[in-house]
Amino acid sequence: MGLDAMLSVDVAKQLGEFALGAAFEAAGGATALFGPSGAGKTSVINMIAGLTKPDRGRITLDGETLFDAAARIDVPAWRRRIGIVFQEGRLFPHLSVRHNLDYGRWMSGHADAQEFARVTGLLDIGHLLDRRPGKLSGGERQRVAVGRALLMRPRLLLLDEPLASLDAARKQDILPYLERLRDEARVPIIYVSHDAAEVGRIATRVVRLDGGKVVATGGVELLFA
Repeated sequence: MGLDAMLSVDVAKQLGEFALGAAFEAAGGATALFGPSGAGKTSVINMIAGLTKPDRGRITLDGETLFDAAARIDVPAWRRRIGIVFQEGRLFPHLSVRHNLDYGRWMSGHADAQEFARVTGLLDIGHLLDRRPGKLSGGERQRVAVGRALLMRPRLLLLDEPLASLDAARKQDILPYLERLRDEARVPIIYVSHDAAEVGRIATRVVRLDGGKVVATGGVELLFA
């Protein structure tokens, strides 16, 4: 998928007392879903990924309809070819880093040694391949989780508060890798965060969410509006 790949989201969902209604478009680079905790950012990500079903609306990616309530289309998560990285990485603890990454290759059906080398080089995780996740720092775990997602050959990468569980020093360690990911991975990114400084470094475009609604879209100047 090229950098001009287009994601179009227009969804609504009632979550208890909370009414979520979000509409936006995203193309290449890194689009941040930015807003305070409880704004609905993770709920939107889960709907794009196919982990949560909207009550109504439509989601398309690259011209393919992933969800359309009116047409009763709901492509299952595993067929959407969307990579997702959560706050805490969620690696398989009993597998080495190499085997965690191999799971990504197995999921995509591609055993491409060149791609494996490119991704491990991009994220600087080649020296970690024989370790178990329990022996890694938080930042290393997140880089491996991103690598596994990339090796699934996704059309879109969703990063849901990937630095939230890290201390300030670890965040500073991993931010340069996320910038490289944005510039070199050739996969559009949706990046969820409530940290303006972090989003300012990663995002090429910002979608501001508040109270379950999109309140503004534009450049990184929205972070400080």
